[in-house]
Amino acid sequence: MINDLRQATASTDNEPAFGAELVRRIYDAATPAAVYGQPIVHGEYMIVTASEVGAGGGFGFGRGFGIDPSGNVSTSGDSSSGGGGGAGGGGGGAGGRPVAVIEIGPNGVRVKPVVDVTKFMLGAISAWVAIAVALGRWRRFRLPWAR
Repeated sequence: MINDLRQATASTDNEPAFGAELVRRIYDAATPAAVYGQPIVHGEYMIVTASEVGAGGGFGFGRGFGIDPSGNVSTSGDSSSGGGGGAGGGGGGAGGRPVAVIEIGPNGVRVKPVVDVTKFMLGAISAWVAIAVALGRWRRFRLPWAR
């Protein structure tokens, strides 16, 4: 990856290609097979995991121009002349989580949802904290004509 980064920052001509390559790598990592693997067969039963997978990212590049030592506007983008420069950056991530287990057997198909208790509890705690803060502010609030 370091060599890729050096190649991308060595020339501003390959900025779009490097950005497209970054996005492609991020989305390649966000596949159900990369997260959970193949279905499991045991006797007459097959177990399949259903997953939620997401990916995102961004990148950007920029150039600036300035005044070189002789007082002329530098349009070359050459930072050694003191007049201009350029830079770029990017990042991203991918993730997944199981949402259901599908069991296929002689008695038919059963779908069992996977409940993320931690996520549910964090949401509930956050909601209660928001309500407590709102009530605390509401109790201190006085209407101008009620003073």
